Amino acid sequence: MNNKPTSSDSQTDWQRLDAMDDADLDLSDCPEVTPEMFAKAVVRQGLAATKNQPQGKLYIDNDVLQWFQSQGQGYQQQINQLLRAYMETHQ
Repeated sequence: MNNKPTSSDSQTDWQRLDAMDDADLDLSDCPEVTPEMFAKAVVRQGLAATKNQPQGKLYIDNDVLQWFQSQGQGYQQQINQLLRAYMETHQ
């Protein structure tokens, strides 16, 4: 493992990028986004939780809960998404 500290200085030429128009961007190596890709997308933040979910109690170790809460708004949805992914993998 490399223990060398990484620099926080950006090596990107932001002025050149700011001066570019959309037509100047080379997107030839980017795949086209299809409706199927959108259908499989997972929204992590920005949407309100669905209201049809029944409430229940789930006992989680305090350190685990604190870590999820430290991730910011939407941590409950993130927990639900991770539990759903686990469930679907093990069905």
